[in-house]
Amino acid sequence: MQPMKLALGSLMLAVSTAAANAHADALRDQANSIFKPIPEQASETLDAKQVELGRQLFFEPRLSSSHVISCNTCHNIGTGGADNVPASSGHAWQKGARNSPTVFNAVFNVAQFWDGRAKDLAEQAKGPVQNPVEMHNTPKNVEATLASMPEYVTAFEQAFPADKKPVSFDNMARALQAFESTLITPDSRFDLYLKGDDKALDAKEKKGLQTFMSAGCISCHNGVNLGGQAYFPFGLVKKPDGKILPTGDKGRFEVTKTQNDEYVFRAAPLRNIALTAPYFHSGQVWDLEEAVTIMGSAQLGKQLNTEEVGDIVAFLKTVTGKQPKVEYPLLPPSTATTPRPME
Repeated sequence: MQPMKLALGSLMLAVSTAAANAHADALRDQANSIFKPIPEQASETLDAKQVELGRQLFFEPRLSSSHVISCNTCHNIGTGGADNVPASSGHAWQKGARNSPTVFNAVFNVAQFWDGRAKDLAEQAKGPVQNPVEMHNTPKNVEATLASMPEYVTAFEQAFPADKKPVSFDNMARALQAFESTLITPDSRFDLYLKGDDKALDAKEKKGLQTFMSAGCISCHNGVNLGGQAYFPFGLVKKPDGKILPTGDKGRFEVTKTQNDEYVFRAAPLRNIALTAPYFHSGQVWDLEEAVTIMGSAQLGKQLNTEEVGDIVAFLKTVTGKQPKVEYPLLPPSTATTPRPME
């Protein structure tokens, strides 16, 4: 009888294990049909010299008229690619109108800015430089600044050898685009799970993934970046209060001038979301649990309970990937012909 009991026990264990694996595979299969892992690199065609020039320019405060503000000021590589304040401080300590989105994985978004007004990272790079509230500069002054430093002239010539005028505002933006395309965060625990590692997520996190999908969050937050691919009204079912959804900011309407685009914003990509509080375009929510609760009622018309919110948040913490390690560059010194900072 003993061998038969052992055999029966082994069979039951095998059946139980197979059932568990089948369930895990079904969840992973469903997730893989909705999401995609962050690749090891965003593009195989990036020019190394453009990337290196872009790395310098990303940290270059002289792209601003005050010589104080760089791209890294608002998109800090050490803090999740954002600045972790409701609205960034720009020229003369002016406050921007919206929360600064992370630059990490931005290359995977359908367009840039909350309202999608820039088609790609190169176009986006030109905006803050010229914005009077942000870097308060002009293309002409940027070109004069960069052309005044021999090291930059050489770097632009090497990065854009076919151009008759290598030092240009457009090439500044192209170099920044090349560098920012390397700021991706692969190998999150969620990515490892999608690739087949069933132990990458624990039971609560898997439950959170299932809730995230079944509750309807995937309607807006899907694809490689868990969002960033389409535009939706904020307050689709129930408008949040005026602090979270200020009436003066009509979102994409300012780009299209179409009434249907009032209070429409690009769905926020959720990669590294645990690192980039505060949340929403207004930057008025600091707690991830609160943000999930608001999205449940505002977008889905659901009052998610405490357990559901906790499970979803547990899952969202697994989409934090490997953070890029970027060495701070030594920048060329200003020369006698470098335009002086403006107040």
